[in-house]
Amino acid sequence: MYCRPRFASRLASTTTTASFSPSMCSTVSPSSASASASSVPFWSQKCRSLSFSYSLRSLRWSHGVDWRSTGSLRVQAWNSVPVMERFHRWIATTSSEHPFKGVVTSLPKPGGGVFGKFYSLPALNDPRIDRLPYSIRILLESAIRNCDNFQVTKDDVEKIVDWENTSLKQVEIPFKPARVLLQDFTGVPAVVDLASMRDAMKNLGNDPKKINPLVPVDLVVDHSVQVDVARSENAVQENMELEFQRNKERFAFLKWGSSAFHNMLVVPPGSGIVHQVNLEYLGRVVFNTDGTLYPDSVVGTDSHTTMIDGLGVAGWGVGGIEAEAAMLGQPMSMVLPGVVGFKLSGKLCDGVTATDLVLTVTQMLRKHGVVGKFVEFYGEGVGELSLADRATIANMSPEYGATMGFFPVDHVTLQYLKLTGRSDETVSMIETYLRANKMFVDYNEPQQERAYSSYLQLDLAEVEPCISGPKRPHDRVPLKEMKADWHACLDNNVGFKGFAVPKEEQNKVAKFIFHGLPAELRHGSVVIAAITSCTNTSNPSVMLGAGLVAKKAYELGLEVKPWIKTSLAPGSGVVTKYLLQSGLQKYLNQQGFNIVGYGCTTCIGNSGELDESVTSAISENDIIAAAVLSGNRNFEGRVHPLTRANYLASPPLVVAYALAGTVDIDFEKEPIGTGKSGNGVYLKDIWPSNEEIAQVVQSSVLPDMFKSTYEAITKGNPMWNQLSVPASTLYSWDPNSTYIHEPPYFKNMTVEPPGPHGVKDAYCLLNFGDSITTDHISPAGSIHKDSPAAKVSS
Repeated sequence: MYCRPRFASRLASTTTTASFSPSMCSTVSPSSASASASSVPFWSQKCRSLSFSYSLRSLRWSHGVDWRSTGSLRVQAWNSVPVMERFHRWIATTSSEHPFKGVVTSLPKPGGGVFGKFYSLPALNDPRIDRLPYSIRILLESAIRNCDNFQVTKDDVEKIVDWENTSLKQVEIPFKPARVLLQDFTGVPAVVDLASMRDAMKNLGNDPKKINPLVPVDLVVDHSVQVDVARSENAVQENMELEFQRNKERFAFLKWGSSAFHNMLVVPPGSGIVHQVNLEYLGRVVFNTDGTLYPDSVVGTDSHTTMIDGLGVAGWGVGGIEAEAAMLGQPMSMVLPGVVGFKLSGKLCDGVTATDLVLTVTQMLRKHGVVGKFVEFYGEGVGELSLADRATIANMSPEYGATMGFFPVDHVTLQYLKLTGRSDETVSMIETYLRANKMFVDYNEPQQERAYSSYLQLDLAEVEPCISGPKRPHDRVPLKEMKADWHACLDNNVGFKGFAVPKEEQNKVAKFIFHGLPAELRHGSVVIAAITSCTNTSNPSVMLGAGLVAKKAYELGLEVKPWIKTSLAPGSGVVTKYLLQSGLQKYLNQQGFNIVGYGCTTCIGNSGELDESVTSAISENDIIAAAVLSGNRNFEGRVHPLTRANYLASPPLVVAYALAGTVDIDFEKEPIGTGKSGNGVYLKDIWPSNEEIAQVVQSSVLPDMFKSTYEAITKGNPMWNQLSVPASTLYSWDPNSTYIHEPPYFKNMTVEPPGPHGVKDAYCLLNFGDSITTDHISPAGSIHKDSPAAKVSS
């Protein structure tokens, strides 16, 4: 359920209204305010920016201002108090000092000078802060810095400081994230709303240029690419051409928004997956805005925004209304969460991947119950995990149900920042600030005990190779038990772990002709093998590990069957560079894992069509076909309508299952295939050691790769550059468009709001059972004619 910010609650409770004309405001930047005081009316100086406020659907008539100023005009709090009385109260508020001005502290540079100033948690001299989880300290700093005793009050700060007690009481707090992250599917409605707000400003006789995001907004176009072409050297180019043909209107609209709005960065298609671009490039870790330092935090309109938690940045996914509220500077209302402390010890054994670890963690946390909570990882085992391993765990937060899976910043984080091209001065500022504000973990020093709501622990040495499926990400299956589990699934009644295939039909063979060659499918035959999704394509160890598996298999004479749709969709251009640098991309190509594009593909259902002969063989024989992907979600109906069994696996295991051609195999006892020597080849024969992988990572993943990739991130796509869009303040709506329409929320807006009104004749549209997902009712990919979505729409 979405909780409205407190100003909305106050607005909803009012019975009368007072008018406020947008013409009373004009935008004045902080730097020019004093210089223009003689020529700009007093109201204009103080009311720096007018924005139409957050709840575009439920709070149609509310207004807002630039909430970066602690002296903001309380336009949102429309009530019966006369305008001038409210005005005098506002003057009194703006003239008062910041409630926590006394804790503002200068941050000296190691070599002399200062980085800036910050709101110091140690300066509060409150011993309760030392016991707070690091994730809660980020909420506390935000509350202190944004405290204006209206949107954020001193009582709110006290609630967070007293977290050990208040978190048990489901108290509500406001939170202002430092920035907002969007992707092209969920980001378009937000930009549409901003565009319609500009129209409303013009209609009300004011300057539409005043409508802009008030916090940095980054939008990465990554959800539109589809695997139409696979197993081809030209796959990237051909898929991108089709992507632009299908999405020309959407892309043109977003490109217009990138130039029309201030404070908005749009990363073009073909750049990478939103979360990996966030991790490698967009994540600040610490902001320095006009000399004020504060922790990076982000909310995004994609559930896997949590991937950034691996970098020590507090971030999670939200709905569109919440994201727009944050964009317009409004605080988010949230329940002060409990925090599960997850202690890691030991070290991963040889042959165990980060994917094995995250599937294990996901199962543990799902069983523990972490919905609505933060999970914070700690212990000496954390220091044994690379940043990419941490990001893999953080990315899966939605799958284990947590709001956030947080890894505080430590030396590993700093090393990653340097690797990915952040400057030495920036990294120095980040470390200095976080140490000074008690937000940095140094595993070389004694650790002070922190309080957590509940505790879990895992010895990394106990993690074993595994996959997850066939229908849910938390249904982990140890690799050694996979064959038995598969046969149990065939026997079981239809459900999360069952297909109810009669015994006499379990050995059915569907023979067909594939491009002139004889082929056959059985229950469990792999028809899609995809290395996809930010979950794993951010992790060089598993990506290069997949390349080594492909190389060893090729040298022994194993090949992937041609009717299996194989694909590789890297999270960013950096992956391509280190795969080429290592010489392993050619072996992946030889096994059919050519690069198909840079974006979220098979994991969201953009797997493209299967060959007609494969489609017919599955449909006509009612085959339980399988997909194996290195993604984060495998819900029924998500990957492809014809793959009823979908398994999550590490990239090396995706290659192994593609080589085997079936999930009905015991890798310990059965050979993957027959090598060119005539002997059986087992998984152990092609699986690289941790040392082999580490050596390739060390020699192939280089800082210059990140720098060169992101230097031209917004201008590196020729197709995007060729899109012609008008340089206009207002968007030209196309009445014939079937995709982008001017929304009705502001069309008939008047200067004087009509006040609140009741909701009548509201009723439940649909009532679903457990584990029904949007993949059933509104899939991101194509809608198969026999799918639930097609049946509902017809």
